Amino acid sequence: MESRDIILRPVVTEASTALFDDKRYTFDVDVRATKTQVKKAVEDIFDVKVVKVNIMNVKGKLKRQGRYEGYTKKRRKAIVTLSSDSKEIQLFAEE
Repeated sequence: MESRDIILRPVVTEASTALFDDKRYTFDVDVRATKTQVKKAVEDIFDVKVVKVNIMNVKGKLKRQGRYEGYTKKRRKAIVTLSSDSKEIQLFAEE
């Protein structure tokens, strides 16, 4: 798998942006990705040093549309901790 196939998108929520000060970033990753693959992908894409990776599986939620029901897509979330001397990841473009 390529690095860009492993890291799907950053998770930008109130809770995840609060972790930016501690150099912890949250990403949606491929459901088959391992911790070592996520670490290597983040280091390749953003040119930073990763210290720790925590991964969690998020189940799909039950949703209804009238009488039809189904589940949303399951996903895998990774919280990546950077070393203290590495630069910050710019998720938002500064103008």
